[in-house]
Amino acid sequence: MPDDITRWLTEYARPLGSLTPGAPHQDLEPLGAALRDVRIVGLGESTHGTREFFRLKHRIVEFLVREAGFTTFAMEASASAARALDTYVRHGTGDPARLITRLGFWTWRTEEMLDLVVWLRAHNRGLPESRRVRFVGTDPQRCTDSLEAVAAFLRQVAPERAQDVDALQVLKQARPASRPDPEQALLRRVEALAGFLEDHREQFARHTTADTAHEALEHARILIRAADLVTRSPGMHSGEHSVFAARDRYMADAVARLVDDGPADRVILWAHNGHLTKGTYGNGVPALGSRLRERYGDSYYALALLFGKGSFLARRGNDPQGPPRRHRIGTGIQSVEARLAQAVPGNYYADLRTPGPSPEAARWLHTPHMHRSFGAGVPRFVYRFHTAPLVPAEDYDGIAFVAHSTCSRLLPPVQPPVPPVDPVCASTRRT
Repeated sequence: MPDDITRWLTEYARPLGSLTPGAPHQDLEPLGAALRDVRIVGLGESTHGTREFFRLKHRIVEFLVREAGFTTFAMEASASAARALDTYVRHGTGDPARLITRLGFWTWRTEEMLDLVVWLRAHNRGLPESRRVRFVGTDPQRCTDSLEAVAAFLRQVAPERAQDVDALQVLKQARPASRPDPEQALLRRVEALAGFLEDHREQFARHTTADTAHEALEHARILIRAADLVTRSPGMHSGEHSVFAARDRYMADAVARLVDDGPADRVILWAHNGHLTKGTYGNGVPALGSRLRERYGDSYYALALLFGKGSFLARRGNDPQGPPRRHRIGTGIQSVEARLAQAVPGNYYADLRTPGPSPEAARWLHTPHMHRSFGAGVPRFVYRFHTAPLVPAEDYDGIAFVAHSTCSRLLPPVQPPVPPVDPVCASTRRT
């Protein structure tokens, strides 16, 4: 790392006094100043299994909600299941651990995520409805709740069409591109069902309520997006029409609806660094963040989270359904993380929009480097060499650096509810 960029970081990097949620926010006030005119803040992570990332982002969420007026928390999680979690966050309905599990990804079934969700509920308690923070999922995957909601609605208003949902059960757990079909027959079936709900919306509202009819239609629209992803070809890994680009486009559209439908709303977006980048990832896949930057300009702020060394949770790549396992990695010598660890000790963040670096420092910030990037699953042995290109000041607006990573802590499996015992039957059995 050139001396100039080291000097620039030494001057402009802001130490993080704590990673613990609930700690005083004075160390985050410069970040608040940088976000003064921002509508959407992306909070990234270079692994989905680092406890310190989750706890730091929890702190930042507290700060942005309390001090900066952010009103929506959106994350890379099931749009279908998140609607029930939103009901808990805003109204206290349901068991938060069970609802987090229904998000469908092991990455969020953690103590750290439960702490955040419970904090959101505590913050909302007693506030008027208009000031409560809502919880929104942006990912079309994992649609159990939407299938159940549409089926229940049809049984009530058009029982002859309720069986149409039976052919869509694959959408409960199917992964993108797992059922490739050039004709996308599954998508056409869902589109026809959603069209039926749309065409009869006013009629059905008279039998139920306008809100109920609207909710059913929203769930059907989630199923359309999920069916599109499931039936796309897995062979196209890059470019605008790949399944990866479609997923990021759907997630960006979900965020845009939040911003455009509520002109005063400010959105916190939680996702992997790769999704939040202002450029592309993989083989030229336009990222979620690139679409938000194109649409909202500097009103979108992408904060990448990187770490120096330690451990993190991930599934082994050859066992995509297996349990997450601990993976360890050192600082290394070639990665951006190694340079950041050498430049400034400890935990800190740097606003890359800060003007005034020397020409040499600016050149480093706008030069391609390699950084570490791990998803929900990693190769068994060679994950230590898994890097991705990074142009710091072009891909992100800020970087938060955590010196040491430890594994996120999984919640125990949620047991199914025990059905109530009929006292008459129980009495009969005892005799």
